[in-house]
Amino acid sequence: MLTDFLSMSGHGAGEGDGGVGAGVTFGLLAAWAVHDLEEVATVPGWARVRVPELRQRFPEVPERMWRRLESMDGREFATAVAGMAVVMAAAAAAGHRTGGRSGFYQVALNGFGLHALVHLAQAAAVRGYTPGSVTSPLVVIPFTLWARGRLRRAGALRPARPRDAVQGVALAAVATAGTHMVARRMVGRGGR
Repeated sequence: MLTDFLSMSGHGAGEGDGGVGAGVTFGLLAAWAVHDLEEVATVPGWARVRVPELRQRFPEVPERMWRRLESMDGREFATAVAGMAVVMAAAAAAGHRTGGRSGFYQVALNGFGLHALVHLAQAAAVRGYTPGSVTSPLVVIPFTLWARGRLRRAGALRPARPRDAVQGVALAAVATAGTHMVARRMVGRGGR
């Protein structure tokens, strides 16, 4: 498990990060990378195979959503993931610089953990695999709980409030939409 590796590798505590350790701060980027590698590997093929069936099962979903999902190729998706890597690296770096106290880092950590519930809800709704649903319970949720526990023990975790959950989900949604919009424009200009 990622948290065991981070603890065994000596990254559970460190200097220059307020004592919470690079595993807590840069671990966010590592856990995100593992999770998004699953998505990069599966989204294009999964969409190609499953969208026709899902379109029939869920007619209430707007047609433009299905067309958008069908039109996204692997290159566009990978470009969006690269954009999200920049966001997650910035959040991890902010967390590291502040010993985990950065509001941006904590909102990103909350959003990362909560977005796993969206993946699990999607898998439940389609009654099967959806991209991201394997690493959500195996990596995303355990890492988030572990990191929050380390932050709490270090006295760096802000008290949990409902608005923190809303901010976390909002950051995840805005960053996802923004990186996909930029990716679509970049790949489109690239001669798609």
